Parts: sequence; structure tokens; C-alpha cells
Amino acid sequence: MGIVVVSGTGTEIGKTVVTAAVAAVATAAGRSVAVLKPAQTGVGAEERGDAEEVVRLSGAVGCAELGRFPEPLAPGTAARRAGLAPVGPGEVAEAARNLAAEHDLVLVEGAGGLLVRFDAEGGTLADAAALLGAPVLVVAPAGLGTLNSTALTAEALRARGIEQLGVVVGSWPAAPDLAARCNLADLPEAAGAPLLGAVPEGSGSLDPAEFRAAAGGWLGPALGGTWDAEEFAERFAAAFGGPAPFEGQPRGV
Repeated sequence: MGIVVVSGTGTEIGKTVVTAAVAAVATAAGRSVAVLKPAQTGVGAEERGDAEEVVRLSGAVGCAELGRFPEPLAPGTAARRAGLAPVGPGEVAEAARNLAAEHDLVLVEGAGGLLVRFDAEGGTLADAAALLGAPVLVVAPAGLGTLNSTALTAEALRARGIEQLGVVVGSWPAAPDLAARCNLADLPEAAGAPLLGAVPEGSGSLDPAEFRAAAGGWLGPALGGTWDAEEFAERFAAAFGGPAPFEGQPRGV
């Protein structure tokens, strides 16, 4: 996995923190990691952007940002309103390939969801992933409503012939409700891909050293960590009562 695209099923669901966790685990394993943010919106010129936040938390060695637009809008809209040139999928692919020539792993963090428009031509993060032939890691919320948005994202990836690595819950609540606990079993079915981790809510506020030490426990082996979906689900079922979400299903679902 020289290049991995990280997309959410929506906005404000923990995409940056998940990207940082993946970067932290890879960096701890001795890999050279760079982070690419094609379009940063809703951040001023002097503020820290998502790619810089990933580097701060993870210790990744490099980052790049192709465009910054001050209003918290879809990249294409934010660029148009700012009177600035948008960032197209071709530029994203070229920048990712250039970083991949110098790093073992490049993480391309999208803005919002997979099909948010980058430019007036309708270019999207999915188009960039297709140009790169890169797999997509989907970040999803834990609670009610996540199954539909996850299924739609997976369907869009399949329609374009893009590999989905799996799903990571971007902000796992300290006291998950019934829907969140059941979604541990239902998310892989909705996605047609494995559940590869769950990052605890508030993890982005940890000290970087604490974040790096804990990150491997939030991600499954496919992402270099030790997290186990079935053990995690059973632990929360025991803590909050009721059957485990995987009860009655074949092992490994």
C-alpha cells in the first residue's frame, strides 16, 4: 500500500484523527509516511490544517496541502467563492505520486465524503483514487444513520472499480448506545468490507506521545495494529448488557 486514500461518509466524523492513527502505526513500524490534503477548507492562512495536525499527532515525516480556502464549504464551492483556482483530481494524483517516490506510504485525506465536488467539472476524491489505482479507507460514524451512508459510499466505490480497504469508526463513544453497539456487526455488511478499527472519541486531544502509544490498539492488523472487532464488540456488550453484536453470526463476519 504505497498510497491510501482516506475518505469519510460525511464531514466532522474523525477522518483526520483516523489518518493520524494510521500514520502513527506506520511510522512506529519504521515506514516513511507523508500526508496529502488536496483541499483544506474552513481554515485561515495562519491556522494549522488537517495535514499538519496529522503530522503533529503521528510523527509522520512530511505533509503537503494543494489548496486552502477559508470558508467551511465543499472544496469546489469554497474555491469559487474565494476567487481561487480549484484543485482537480489530476493535480491530486500527480502530487500523491510525487510524494510516493520519496516515502513508503502516502495518505491522501479527502474533504467530507467521497463524491464532494473539487472543481467545476465535477471532479471528486473518487476520481483521484481511480487515477491513482489506490485503495480507499472509509471512515464512518458509530451511531444511527451510519449504515446507509456507508453502504452508499461502498456502492460508489464498487461502481468505479475502486478497492475499499475497509471501514474505521472515526469517533467511538465512551458510552455507546444500542445502535452503535449493533453497528459493529452491521457496518461490515453495509460496506461489504471488514471493520478495521474504532478510534475513541476525543483521541485528537491527547498528547502526541500518548496518541502514538495508543494508536496501534485502535486499528486492526490490516492497518498494522492489534485491534480485534469481535473482542471489541463482546467487551462493550458485557459492559452495557445484552448479547454481543456478533452473536448468531458466523465467526469472522
